[in-house]
Amino acid sequence: MEHYHALIRKAYAAFNARDIPTVLTTFHPRVRWSKAWEGDYATGHNEVRAYWLRQWQELDPHVEPTGFSEREDGKLEVAVHQVVKNKQGQLLFDGQVKHIYTIQDNLFKQMDIEQVP
Repeated sequence: MEHYHALIRKAYAAFNARDIPTVLTTFHPRVRWSKAWEGDYATGHNEVRAYWLRQWQELDPHVEPTGFSEREDGKLEVAVHQVVKNKQGQLLFDGQVKHIYTIQDNLFKQMDIEQVP
């Protein structure tokens, strides 16, 4: 489980820096990424890139992992403090969520989001 710590740090730091090429090095080529603000999934590197670029035109998200664990089904659960503002600086969300990852070939294959009650 500890070997995922570096992968998590790399992915989240690159996302917050808007460094898409680096984030994509942590993703499986056929990744399925939850489109939290739109519903459904972006599939593959090109769709994920397009989704983020579209979202970042309107939103300014920042995500910080606060912990992680392996679930009984083998998925990786990452506790995340997420802050989302619009481009005018208005706070839209500030709270905890869970990012649930399916791992394949030591890369993120799918990401789902769960709300924290």
